[in-house]
Amino acid sequence: MTAAPAAARSDLRRQLLAARRAFAATPEFAAAEQALQQALQPLLAQLEPELLGVYWPLAGEFDPGLPAVPRALPFARRSPAEMVFRRWDGAAPTAQDECGIATSTGAVAVPDVVLVPCVGFTREGFRLGYGGGYFDRWLAAHPGVTTIGVAWSAGEAAFPVEPHDQALTVILTERELIAP
Repeated sequence: MTAAPAAARSDLRRQLLAARRAFAATPEFAAAEQALQQALQPLLAQLEPELLGVYWPLAGEFDPGLPAVPRALPFARRSPAEMVFRRWDGAAPTAQDECGIATSTGAVAVPDVVLVPCVGFTREGFRLGYGGGYFDRWLAAHPGVTTIGVAWSAGEAAFPVEPHDQALTVILTERELIAP
């Protein structure tokens, strides 16, 4: 990989995060969250996950709420850079992973359906995350898992797909379900 594509992805990531922060401060954000929540519920009902991998939402990310199914939260380690999911009882997390994100202290488990937060995404099902590669590594190690990229429609972007990027099963925005 050359420096130019990495720099372009980094610049795009910064632009998309700034746009997301601005969007989250608008009155339209609440309506978009409600629309995404209404679209997510029937999708989860159709998939019937035994264990749903969710994420603790960061600023401007969609908050998936507390679906009435068993859940797990990611736990990321910096060295070696890896991620696992830990069972979560739905209570406010009291622990943080090594990246400073709220997480569970439950037993390590492998969800059969995972909600994957997207900073950006393509129509082909690829996501632009925060740049650490944690989800991509986890998804590569668990190829049978159904993945739902959760994104704001404004995050659709063109970016070069890199060899480590893992395509998602579907991407859900407040406007549509994209099945690559």
